[in-house]
Amino acid sequence: MPWLEPITLRGPYARLEPLSPDHCDGLTEAVKDGELWKLWYTFVPKAEDMRKEIDRRLSLQAAGSMLPWTVFDADGKIAGMTTYMNVDAPNRRVEIGSTWYARRVQRSALNTQCKLLLLTHAFEQRDCIAVEFRTHFFNHQSRRGIERLGAKQDGILRNHQIASNGTLRDTVVYSIIASEWPTVKAHLTYQLHEKAR
Repeated sequence: MPWLEPITLRGPYARLEPLSPDHCDGLTEAVKDGELWKLWYTFVPKAEDMRKEIDRRLSLQAAGSMLPWTVFDADGKIAGMTTYMNVDAPNRRVEIGSTWYARRVQRSALNTQCKLLLLTHAFEQRDCIAVEFRTHFFNHQSRRGIERLGAKQDGILRNHQIASNGTLRDTVVYSIIASEWPTVKAHLTYQLHEKAR
């Protein structure tokens, strides 16, 4: 039996459903909100490439290295994608990444809810010893968001990847370890209640 299996995760401000080809139209509409693929320092699929991106993520799921979700907002409308990636089952570690949200839900309670759901599942159902987050050095919005979660910076992988535009990516690595989880959970729960006021 695989360590990670598709599962729906629910909270008051977001629902994460296992990624399905049936979500293609909704994801295509969501990615158009903000033309997210134009951000040079991150990878977000173009609207016309959404089917290919869904197939890519589902093939990684079949290989056991990713568990992808479609993110729905509180109104039941598709708002983006997220994953457990770089799955390391023997060491009970995952990275939360390959995440993007439509502009309309950015800076809302949705992201906090998604991270709380994903981290709770990782630490409390899958008994993870650590959960990682990685982002481009120049993705300051993402870095601030990861730091607000309570993750700590592990370091920077310099010249880690070659981007599609030929630039070299320095990747900032963060993590939350199991012993930190109770405090991070309390912090995220507080943040969620504050955002919902």
